Order: sequence, then C-alpha cells, then structure tokens
Amino acid sequence: GDLRQLFEIVDGDGSGEVDPDEFVEAMFRMKNTEAKTATKFVKHLVTRLDNEAKDMRADLAVILAGLTERTEKALQMLEPQNQVVDKPLKDPRLAR
Repeated sequence: GDLRQLFEIVDGDGSGEVDPDEFVEAMFRMKNTEAKTATKFVKHLVTRLDNEAKDMRADLAVILAGLTERTEKALQMLEPQNQVVDKPLKDPRLAR
C-alpha cells in the first residue's frame, strides 16, 4: 500500500526502477517538504538494503562452501597423480 505508493512517487519516469537521479530528487523534495516523511523513507531504505546485504552474504557463504567442497574433491582425485616418485624412472629399453 503505502510503500508501493511511495515507490511510484520516487520512480519518476515509471520504469519500475529508481535510478540515482530519481532518488536524489525525491530526497530533495522530501527534505524541503516533510522532514518526518523523509526520515521514515530513508530508514526504510537503509533497513531494506541491510536485509538484502545479509541475504547476499548468506547466499555467498553457501556458494563458497559448495566451491570449497568441489575443489577438495577435485584435489583428492588428482592426489595420486601428484605423488612424488622417490626412484628415478628408467627406460626398460635401456636396461642391460
């Protein structure tokens, strides 16, 4: 309701997105008209951005854990091929 209406007011060109210029213009208008409205709006935006950042961090942690697991499995598969040979290799054709 109210949030949707506020978004539509800030989204001046009706694109469905709020670009930096629209945001600054809306903040300027609110500052010069109703300080309480602007404060509530900014608080809402900051809270939303903080929640989105938390969600992104959680998503990245899951992705990183998956990548770590896959990397460890790949390294385990390669491990026998990477073992150091203690004896020099000899060409059997050269054996006497």
